[in-house]
Amino acid sequence: MAERIAKIERTTRETNIILEINLDGRGISDIKTGIPFFNHMLTAFSKHGLFDIEIRCDGDIEVDYHHTVEDVGIVLGEAIKKALGEKYGIVRFGSFLLPMDEALARVSIDLSNRSYLKYMVKPVSYYIKDFNIALVKEFFQGLANALGANIHIMVEYGEEPHHIAEAIFKGFARALDHATQVDPRMCGDLPSTKGMI
Repeated sequence: MAERIAKIERTTRETNIILEINLDGRGISDIKTGIPFFNHMLTAFSKHGLFDIEIRCDGDIEVDYHHTVEDVGIVLGEAIKKALGEKYGIVRFGSFLLPMDEALARVSIDLSNRSYLKYMVKPVSYYIKDFNIALVKEFFQGLANALGANIHIMVEYGEEPHHIAEAIFKGFARALDHATQVDPRMCGDLPSTKGMI
């Protein structure tokens, strides 16, 4: 099987991002976004999805964190899409129910090339130190759009914002890991009755 590795560089007036991902890695990460809590979430995503990820982001975090968080989501989506290539033989669908102490997150994904995000998470605006948990939605919206994925995220219950965010990122990692796996029974075919994704 060919290596499923991609590197994306993206520069705007708000962010400068270099991101590399290996979908068939071991969960090794080197992440520097300038936002400690965001680094922590992306590291958890890498570890629990077994994706090797390197991210360098220089963003206008002196303004706020929104541009950095959203743009990293966009670039990560672009990188995953590039690494997947034509998607021959992949499972395509993934779902995971992840507990994190008192929080429980349900994440489902379809690598359908149709962008959609259903985000059912409360509370919508709590801070973890200086990180607004509402930005998690912006990250996944950017990622879904760039990847061309149908992503459903639901927090069934939870109280502590850190636990809620971590359950989402880890649950997404496990769901994506499953969806990107190559099933040998597919014999290199596309997982679609249409003959294309």
